[in-house]
Amino acid sequence: MDPIGRISARRLALVLGAWRRNGSRQGAADLAAAIELGVLDGQLPVGTRLPSERELAEALDVSRTLVAAALDRLRDAGLVASRRGAGSWITAPRGWLLDPAPPDSPQAIDLVRAATPAVPGVMAAVDRARLLLVDELGRHGYTGRGVLLLRERIAARYTARGLPTSPEQIMITNGAHHAFVLVLRMLTHPGDRVLVEQPTYPNALDAIRAAHTTPVPVALGEHGWDLAGLEAAVRQTAPRLAYVIVDFHNPTGARLDAAGREGLAALLARTQTHAVVDETFAELDLEGDPLDGPPPLGAFAGDWAITVGTMSKSHWGGLRIGWIRASEDLVTRLSSSRFGSDLGSPVFEQLVVAELLDAGDSALVTRRADVRAQRDALAEAVRRDLPDWRFRVPAGGLSLWCRLPEPMSTRLAVAAANHGVQVAPASRFSAQGGLEHWLRLPYAQPAERLTEAVTRLALAAASVRGAPADDLPVA
Repeated sequence: MDPIGRISARRLALVLGAWRRNGSRQGAADLAAAIELGVLDGQLPVGTRLPSERELAEALDVSRTLVAAALDRLRDAGLVASRRGAGSWITAPRGWLLDPAPPDSPQAIDLVRAATPAVPGVMAAVDRARLLLVDELGRHGYTGRGVLLLRERIAARYTARGLPTSPEQIMITNGAHHAFVLVLRMLTHPGDRVLVEQPTYPNALDAIRAAHTTPVPVALGEHGWDLAGLEAAVRQTAPRLAYVIVDFHNPTGARLDAAGREGLAALLARTQTHAVVDETFAELDLEGDPLDGPPPLGAFAGDWAITVGTMSKSHWGGLRIGWIRASEDLVTRLSSSRFGSDLGSPVFEQLVVAELLDAGDSALVTRRADVRAQRDALAEAVRRDLPDWRFRVPAGGLSLWCRLPEPMSTRLAVAAANHGVQVAPASRFSAQGGLEHWLRLPYAQPAERLTEAVTRLALAAASVRGAPADDLPVA
């Protein structure tokens, strides 16, 4: 893969940290290992252009010969590619992008999908929607931007969260992913670049590639978004569009605070970059009320933010209804361009969602309480059975993002399938592979199911690391 963005020598030195082992005389080997770890952890995405040997030697206060030897090791390992006149950049060795397909077994525990059963009240909403359907049956059924009643209720929710919105700024879609695809197809052209977080939602990456555009990854740091890194990537790569998840990020669970949103909005305005803001998990605030959280990014970024949302995580994935919140002009353009792919969303499902929104937050309060209990059960099980795994307990969303004790995510996914657990290797959440030190564990299952899944994962991890099963903690 060709280079897509440059990291400065100073920043690379910060990423590498204390890379030289105490007392080690193998400086080149230590430096190569540190850069490899940065790739495995996703801090150095594939395609990142490296600084020159001279610049890196000065930043690290080592000889240029040592840096050249380290790069030679990385080239031999397939982690770095070089071309005269283009310098050196991170690449992916063959086999990193493999996505093992776990066997589909009724006994297997699915920790791939972060999706829950329907909330209480869906059937009651269906019954109420049947009465509303009577008025729609005399019409043609093609609703264009969507049923007005639903658009009004979605607009009211945004207004309550601090983003004044009219129904004319809402277009109903078949889920948030469909919404992203519609925006992607209208605002980008083949060959364009799309800025993404690293890690990010795998289906968004698939959609970007399907549109013949290139994802440009910017690593999320230990404490979340690196606005300086985002700005550097925007200025170096000139992306046509950005895709961000600032509310309970998938997969890390991080949430960007109001000050961070203000900074990100200023960056979008300065660089005139549109951003699709995926709010799939915005309503799954497990520690508070979403109305009390930071306002949507659009409240800071104005028309540069195109917000997409859905009911799939908060209420039920079987309700394939989502939406786009944008300027009236953009919604009009999206409505016109949409007819090339589909003719609108189903009327009855829109009415069901409208009734769910009208029923108040009681169902969501129950959903949040259930998910919070499942989150805590999963966290407790991981602490007990996998004590060398590290994670932050997220304040919302549906998954733990676990740091593994060694780079084994793909191997563990394969081994876990043999123990009856389906997990996605972290490379699926990366634009170009890597992230082998990480694993996403959704807590969308009942607590006892999650506990059993962790017990099986502990056995799989032991087999991958070569530890005897007898040494495992007792569940």
